[in-house]
Amino acid sequence: MSKFLEKVALYMEDAKKIGIKVDEAKLTLVTKGLGPSIYKADASTVAGSDKAELTRIKENFLIKKLGLKDGKELDDAIAEAIKTMGTANRNKHRALVYYLLAEKFNKFSVYSK
Repeated sequence: MSKFLEKVALYMEDAKKIGIKVDEAKLTLVTKGLGPSIYKADASTVAGSDKAELTRIKENFLIKKLGLKDGKELDDAIAEAIKTMGTANRNKHRALVYYLLAEKFNKFSVYSK
């Protein structure tokens, strides 16, 4: 199994542990979209209490990648995704957080371009 597929399998396993139902094909697209960052320990996870990190997710992923308009609903969606992942969970994988956000806003279509 390739390193990439191992990462996707890890994310699927973690999603199952925390009770998130995930479509593997869509998760694979999101993971692929993250590029080499999935192999870097710090970049592959999200620090849910780091305001600067949450701002980067909003600006770089939700606004730039997904094409959403800035507003309170974006902050609320990020907070909801972090809560879903578990605030005490130290391994909030970026791929899963991004998956939850793409799912919330029904924006998986950006990965088919």
